[in-house]
Amino acid sequence: MKSKLQNKFMFLFVVPALIIYLVLWIFPIFKLIQYSFTNYDGFLKDYDYVGFQNYVQVFKDGIFVSSLSNTVIYTIVYVVFSILISLGLALMLNMKIRGLGIYRTVAYIPALFSPIVIGFIWGYVYMPDSGMIATIANWLGFNGANLNLLGSYDTALYSISVVEIWKSIGVSTIIFLAGLQTIPVELEEAGRMDGANSGQITRFIRIPMLATAMTINIAMNIINGLKAFDYPFIMTNGGPGRATSTLVYDIYKIGFTEQQFGKASALAIVSFIFIMVITVFFVVRMNKREVSA
Repeated sequence: MKSKLQNKFMFLFVVPALIIYLVLWIFPIFKLIQYSFTNYDGFLKDYDYVGFQNYVQVFKDGIFVSSLSNTVIYTIVYVVFSILISLGLALMLNMKIRGLGIYRTVAYIPALFSPIVIGFIWGYVYMPDSGMIATIANWLGFNGANLNLLGSYDTALYSISVVEIWKSIGVSTIIFLAGLQTIPVELEEAGRMDGANSGQITRFIRIPMLATAMTINIAMNIINGLKAFDYPFIMTNGGPGRATSTLVYDIYKIGFTEQQFGKASALAIVSFIFIMVITVFFVVRMNKREVSA
C-alpha cells in the first residue's frame, strides 16, 4: 500500500522542473509567435495585429536572404575547418609523446574563455598597423597598415569565423580524443599484422570508428555556426556594411536597436525553422552513415 502511494505521488517531484520549463521556454515561444503577428515595438504595451505583414516584410526587404547567406558561409567555413583541425589535433594528441598532458591542456585552453574576452583579444590581433598580424607583416617587409581584415568587406566574415574555429577546436578535439580512446587496441594490432602502416590504420580503422564523435561534432558546430551572434556583435557590429550580419545578429538589431520587435520575432521564427530543418537533416544523414558503416 505504501509503495503504491509513493508511486502515485512520484510525479510531484517533476512539477518544479516542469513549471520552470513552461515559464522559461514554452511560454516565451508562444509570446514570440504572438508578437510576430503584431507591430509591437518591445516597449509600449499597446500594439496592433498586422497578420503576416512582418513575415512578408522580412523576405521583401531581403533581410532574411542577406543574413542567411552570411550565416551559411560562416557556418560552412567554421564547420569544415573546425572538424579538420580538431581531428588532426586529436590524432596527434592520441600518440605516446612526452608532455602529452600539457599539450592536451593547451589545446583546450581557448574553450575556457568567454566569447566577450575572446572577441576583444582578437580585435586587437586584427587591428591594422599595431595589431599582432600587422606587426608580423611589418617584420616580414609588408605594409601592416593595409591589413584591415575586419574592415574589409571581402575578409571580415572569414576573419571572425577564424575566431570561432579557434574557440571551439578544444571541445571538438576532446570529443574526437574520447572516441579514439574507445577504439579496441586489437583492431589496430590486427591491421599492423596485415601489413598496414600508420596512415592506413588511421584512414581505414580510426576515422571510420569515429563516426559517432564525428556526428556529435558536426551537429554541435552546425548549431553554433547557424546561431552565431557574439563575434559579429563584438568585433564588427555586423559591418562593414552588412558583411557580417548573421541571422541572430539581425534579430537583435531589428528588435532592440530599431525597436521593431514584431518584425524581429517573425525573423526569429523563420530562422528557428531553418536551423531546425538543417540540423535535423544533417543529424539524420550522419546517423544513417553510422548505421551503414
